[in-house]
Amino acid sequence: MEEKYRHLTQDEINKLIKNNCRCYDWNDIMVASNFTCDNILNVNFSGKIKLGVFNKKDIVLDGIVKHPGIFNASINNCTIGNDVYINQVRNYISNYIVEDNVIIEDVDILSVNEESTFGNGTVVSVLCETGGREIKICDFLSAQIAHVYVMYRDRTQTIAKLDGLVEAYAESVRSSVGRIGNNSMIVSTRMINNTKIGPYSRIVGASRLNNVSINSRKEAPTFIGNGVIIKDSIISTNCEVYDNALIYNCFIGQGCEIGEQFSAEQSLFFANCIGLHGEACAIFAGPYTVTHHKNTLLIAGMYSFMNAGSGTNFSNHMYKLGPIHQGILERGIKTASDSYVKWPAKVGPFTVVMGRHYHNSDTSNFPFSYLIEKNDESVLVPGVNLRSVGTVRDAQKWPKRDRRTDPDLLDSINFNLLSPFTINRVIKGKEILQTLKELSGNTSSYYAYSSTRINNSSMQTGLTLYEIAIIKFLGNSIISRLENRDCSTNEKMVESLKPETNIGDDDWIDISGLIAPKNEIRKVFQHIDDGTYNTFHKINEAFKDIHSNYYTYEWTWALKRIEEYLHKSYTKFTKTDVIDLIKKWENAVVDLDNRLLADAMKEFGETVKIGFGTDGDISERDKDFSSVRGDYETNTFVVATKKHIETKTALGEKMIKKLS
Repeated sequence: MEEKYRHLTQDEINKLIKNNCRCYDWNDIMVASNFTCDNILNVNFSGKIKLGVFNKKDIVLDGIVKHPGIFNASINNCTIGNDVYINQVRNYISNYIVEDNVIIEDVDILSVNEESTFGNGTVVSVLCETGGREIKICDFLSAQIAHVYVMYRDRTQTIAKLDGLVEAYAESVRSSVGRIGNNSMIVSTRMINNTKIGPYSRIVGASRLNNVSINSRKEAPTFIGNGVIIKDSIISTNCEVYDNALIYNCFIGQGCEIGEQFSAEQSLFFANCIGLHGEACAIFAGPYTVTHHKNTLLIAGMYSFMNAGSGTNFSNHMYKLGPIHQGILERGIKTASDSYVKWPAKVGPFTVVMGRHYHNSDTSNFPFSYLIEKNDESVLVPGVNLRSVGTVRDAQKWPKRDRRTDPDLLDSINFNLLSPFTINRVIKGKEILQTLKELSGNTSSYYAYSSTRINNSSMQTGLTLYEIAIIKFLGNSIISRLENRDCSTNEKMVESLKPETNIGDDDWIDISGLIAPKNEIRKVFQHIDDGTYNTFHKINEAFKDIHSNYYTYEWTWALKRIEEYLHKSYTKFTKTDVIDLIKKWENAVVDLDNRLLADAMKEFGETVKIGFGTDGDISERDKDFSSVRGDYETNTFVVATKKHIETKTALGEKMIKKLS
């Protein structure tokens, strides 16, 4: 924008008057040094005004050629940048800095009518509608900071520090003047009040924005569409909010898509969440939380990598002290159509929830399971989701569906299906199953655990699948470690196994997408408390640093588990020990892949073909099915899985040969 301004000349004033422009005091208008008034027509000026130049060649808006300038508008206390196009402002634009190359057309009101922090510092009552887990939002909130803020309320000093950081930032942006970033477009929009609009934003057909920050940038533009109402909220870069979405007291993270009449209140959404048609109230939606359906209600829950089926519902009160109960669905949960879970409850990672569950259960130590309703009972089927095609496809598709193009990513996200976090749960789940089996005996038809029922056959399958998962992870880890290292002698192999750090040898946790050693997260707490991390940027950088060292820390943890598995220190490992483990790994990989292929084959069975070949002829039905769905042998997932078996088998043989 032009930095040097001058007063209007008398000739310019006369020309503006001739162009049907009005101003109470023309001395209140300052203009750029090379300003011309040819393209300012029918404008009412009031208050202090600064105008840039409008010399750019014609611009194209919706296929129509237009020239920069100000037409048919009332402008109050504004700074207008260079080559701006403003037309058809029915009421006024007031108290805004409009940067260069901005397009504003067909709007009612665009104003800052009081001192505003533009949504920063807004209190969101997440998880518990009655209070207790409130969080103050700001532009640079990440999933990891929010997780600490919301879930560790016992750390009063940490929470107080975070409150202070948000309050300080909110004060730093407090202003009675708003800003519309360069190259933004605001078209056919009704009311925008107390809203900060980032560069390259597109606001088309919005109904009402009030006390909002639209964080956008050239590399990651944000779009606000038709009929949208947003109040007291922050919208991050790369977001799309459209088709009559209603957003009140929310933080919408990078790459999110909210639309098609979706309503959200008192909620947090982080990277790449999708909310369409349904409703969310007081939820913590970690990365990749997805809900698509009209009759789906997410309430008072914490989720990540979650896909909500049609009609999914949760209840957070028992008609006693109000909506005070919360639930946690750990990463990778899927809910089937018409699923229901009564809070409080906790469901382990990568579980499929089917049916209606009225008993308060905690299955967090049983990842990769099915939680099924049968005769009003919650039936737990441990580990069975490990052999599901859907689980593998989800893990493969999440990285590909990252819509974030902002060079400054706020959320640290680990996509690994098998990690110290999930495998530690697998180990605990296996131990619990073995204990239940010992206590109740092999002949019991079922076993009771945390308000769920585990059938005998399911227990046996769970023990088998959990053992496969453990071996697969440990084998993956040791092969990755040794594949490109010197193993010519036993001593050199042992030296190659030595970890670079002791960090990571204890418990790991999932901080809303970031899988990390618990002790490292505790260090972040300490540095927040002592003031070392005194900005959100420093805290986010600390989480990113932990994320970048994931595989270094993972090896420390994996080696300790391998030592426990082999009942000896790694310094005592022999090549024979490692070869035996690799052979078990090879068998585990092939076994699990064959189970996946068997699951995939179900998608080509006779039952699945129902609805194809509408004339009833079997041969025509099969042809119709093949033309739409293809066949088993050429299916991309099947081909890739078979290739995976070949590749991993060859890798195993290569490693055995290397060690031999």
